[in-house]
Amino acid sequence: MFLDWIKNRGGIAVWRSVNLSNPGASWSTPAYTDGKPTVKPTWESGDEPEVIYISTDDIEVFTSKEVKRFHVAVRMSGCGFTLKCTDGATRRIRREVAKIGEGAYYQFDYDTQDAVIMKPAGTITLKEWEKQNKA
Repeated sequence: MFLDWIKNRGGIAVWRSVNLSNPGASWSTPAYTDGKPTVKPTWESGDEPEVIYISTDDIEVFTSKEVKRFHVAVRMSGCGFTLKCTDGATRRIRREVAKIGEGAYYQFDYDTQDAVIMKPAGTITLKEWEKQNKA
């Protein structure tokens, strides 16, 4: 999406929060929509973007890699509308994430009902990411 915005919509506009109850928030939008500057995305953002990035060299992409994958048990939530990991599955996920160390996290693969443990692999520029991920 960011590549498209840089190539076709004038760049990436970053909007900072002016809401004192949400001071660290920010939003990203294309710089232009229908040939006109994009309007602020929410009442919480400032009237003008803080910065507009126009080069793929200016954007860093956080990369991570899969370290471990395992099936977990799920149950219905209290309201009966969503699935949640069982208490045992949650303990196992937290234990496996802790083993990997700082920066590790997990994602849930809904197709296979697997917990996928990920770890940081580094950062690269959006330009490099584009080269690596061309189809």
